[in-house]
Amino acid sequence: MEAHLTPDQKAFVRQAIESGRLQREEDAIQEALALWEARERSRAEILTAVDAAEASLAAGKGRVITDQSMRELAAEVKQHGRARLASEQSRR
Repeated sequence: MEAHLTPDQKAFVRQAIESGRLQREEDAIQEALALWEARERSRAEILTAVDAAEASLAAGKGRVITDQSMRELAAEVKQHGRARLASEQSRR
């Protein structure tokens, strides 16, 4: 495989080699591909989560967001947190 870089990209890679960050030009390509692969895996995970969320909403499992529902959710979270804290403190 042959890769063509812009003059700026070539200078960037050269600088990385000169500074000791990379050993060879190929290292830059390998690192770029590793980052791209990681980004694509993350993207796929996000899309899967979005699909699951959309399916959940379509199945009627969603919650309507209003000022009141946010207050109720905050109260539920606080209540859960207080109960958990009390449980942890009683074990000590």
